[in-house]
Amino acid sequence: MDTVTDEPAAADEDFGPLNRYWAAANYLTVAQIYLQENPLLSKPLKPQHIKPRLLGHWGTSPGLSLIYAHLNRLIKRTSAEVLFVAGPGHGGPAVVANTYLEGSYSEIYPKVGKDLPGLRRLVRQFSTPGGVASHVGPATPGSIHEGGELGYSLMHATGAAMDNPGLIVACVVGDGEAETGPLEASWKAPSFLNPERDGAVLPILHLNGHKISGPTVLGRRSNAAVEGLLRAHGWDPVTVAGEDPALVHPALATALDSAFAAIRAIQSQARAHGVTGPARWPAIILRTPKGWTGPKTVDGVQVEGTFRSHQVPLAGVRDNPEHLVQLETWMHSYHPETLFDAEGRLAPELAALAPTGDLRMGTFPRPHRGITALDLPDVAQYAVPPGPRGATVVETTKPLGEFLRDIYRATADNPRFRLFCPDETTSNRLGAVFQATDRCLLEHPAAGEHPMPGDGVSPGGRVMEVLSEHLCQGWLEGYLLSGRHGLFASYEAFAMVSASMTIQHAKWLQHARELTWRSPVPSLNILLTSTCWRNDHNGFSHQGPGLIDTVLSLSGFVIRVYLPPDANTLLATAEHIFKSQNYVNLVVVDKQPHPQYLTLEEARQHAAAGASIWSWAGNEEGGAAESKAAPDIVLACAGDIPTQESLAAAWLLQRRIPELTVRVVNIMDTMVLQPRETHPHGLSQQTFEELFTEDGEVIMAWHGYARALHQLLHGRPHPERFHVRGYNEQGTTTTPFDMVVLNKASRYHLVLEALRRVHRQFIGADDLADFCQQQLYRHATYIREHFEDLPEIRDWVWTERAR
Repeated sequence: MDTVTDEPAAADEDFGPLNRYWAAANYLTVAQIYLQENPLLSKPLKPQHIKPRLLGHWGTSPGLSLIYAHLNRLIKRTSAEVLFVAGPGHGGPAVVANTYLEGSYSEIYPKVGKDLPGLRRLVRQFSTPGGVASHVGPATPGSIHEGGELGYSLMHATGAAMDNPGLIVACVVGDGEAETGPLEASWKAPSFLNPERDGAVLPILHLNGHKISGPTVLGRRSNAAVEGLLRAHGWDPVTVAGEDPALVHPALATALDSAFAAIRAIQSQARAHGVTGPARWPAIILRTPKGWTGPKTVDGVQVEGTFRSHQVPLAGVRDNPEHLVQLETWMHSYHPETLFDAEGRLAPELAALAPTGDLRMGTFPRPHRGITALDLPDVAQYAVPPGPRGATVVETTKPLGEFLRDIYRATADNPRFRLFCPDETTSNRLGAVFQATDRCLLEHPAAGEHPMPGDGVSPGGRVMEVLSEHLCQGWLEGYLLSGRHGLFASYEAFAMVSASMTIQHAKWLQHARELTWRSPVPSLNILLTSTCWRNDHNGFSHQGPGLIDTVLSLSGFVIRVYLPPDANTLLATAEHIFKSQNYVNLVVVDKQPHPQYLTLEEARQHAAAGASIWSWAGNEEGGAAESKAAPDIVLACAGDIPTQESLAAAWLLQRRIPELTVRVVNIMDTMVLQPRETHPHGLSQQTFEELFTEDGEVIMAWHGYARALHQLLHGRPHPERFHVRGYNEQGTTTTPFDMVVLNKASRYHLVLEALRRVHRQFIGADDLADFCQQQLYRHATYIREHFEDLPEIRDWVWTERAR
């Protein structure tokens, strides 16, 4: 597509009404930033009409409103279903203004009515206590994207389009946002959007040239250079540029009309004849001044078209009479008396320019659509018969892969589930999904490359693999927020790449829970595998459980963290999280072969409880429920490797010191450790004491950093009695057992800690302590000579104690 600047969209089309509609949106944006009274300037503007604190951002708003108004025109002409994604960080007042003008805002918030009292509430609520924030967020009608942290708009838009064949997602990308790594990766969308079954993404790269205090990279590049960048990523861009609205309106209308025609042609071709490669989807580059239609200069310094228009162009209007006059002149330049009547109602001829009903962009997601639940197969068919406790060894995530495979099969006729994984699906032992679907990629093989039969790559695949954690998680977030289901699977250490996205999504869910008009959405399910304890082959860079810490700091109302100890507890977790809504579910479990402990029924009961006494692993007579005396020591564990080491420690203690009573407690839902007032899953204090005793010593083997576990215990009585062994940032390329030794979390370290903490003297305790020290020395010597763990470690299996 060629550059478009001055061409009229149609010789007989009058853009005067649309220009007035744009003026109304700009006026309401300025009013929200500045005014607390006198919303239509029906009286001379006074300092008391101005908010005492001026917050908000003007610079990007005129561009957003221009695009919104023209998308309204397109929807009116075509009846297309359009989702509007506002990428620029602080465009909140513009999008609120446009949803107010179209009527969707007042339907959701009746107190902000389409009248003078409603206008007053509209302007007073913006960036004031108890009001609305300056970003487009959960409270903004039609939004699935929080614009505060930049970089994610285009990936959210792409995820929303997947398996949504009738949808066009118009995504405004700011040129400051375009400098972020996640956004730069997002331009790869044409390689993954299949026009046969997906909707379309229409990127609108808005180049206003400036960030908060300086120029943008793409804003200073030529039209040809920016077009070349997008074209290299597979788009078919057109540039609309100008400062004269009389020329920009028809040029933008032409570009949008052409883009819509191209989208429908691409989809019609694909749906009639199939897909042979990536489509050349249209894209628009819109180059207009930052702060357009605002003050050109303030105090003799240029503002419009510079970074100075980014926030509040006139900052001193309450104290500076000249600024107050300039603000009044600016607002009157939109002629509000011609846009609204005396009662505050939008002029009928302007109201008629907006779509109606569910075609309004402020009504997405459509409430009547709801969420179609997943068809979950019965996990019993994938359950692992454990046999004797710990004797069966299974790659823990492999049965989960079979479960996911059959979710794909069950939803084949109504696609609403996808797995997102950065080139690790097979590595993470989830490869069974490729029996039901392929990896999605529309790119042709390179010249001379012949794809192998059964290589698992096709345009119709629904496993989304791309080597970017940002893209995988961002696509999934857009997919979820538009009503579908999925899973993001990642190596544990590298989930930190997108940790900030997890924080932002949790914030979105936390706020959305407070909005009764927001329908629930499927949970963000994150599977972390290839964990710190079993990345001995990859080394220190692959060893890090930091996402647990990150997530535990977030609101307990939306956060869940699960550490299943074996395959059956992982299956029990999976059937729960895929039914849940409005949560971030973090599931951490390793992919390597691990001992299996529980039947599926036991696993479900354990998952429901969140933490249980494993009476078979302890030696309290008659089991914990019948024991009247507290055990001498409690060995608690959370995570697969910590569970194995705790069981081995309990095994050693019971065999070497049979008079010492040991209780083993396994924690699967980490949030149960918190007090109930902190997290809804928190155990009552009575139940907590039934598990861990009232004041006894607890040796805790923990998957992550010890500080995270101490954070969970804050608020419990006597938290100092919990002695935590976890990952303490010691790692290298080594043997599996050496990882726990390096971090002082091995069975021998747990036994030594238990012997230090028991309150009685036991025959054999000193001998056992010496044995543990000798074993640690033997281990260090052996692995350096033989490059593998000691046979008694490598081949250890839990065996029942003769009672």
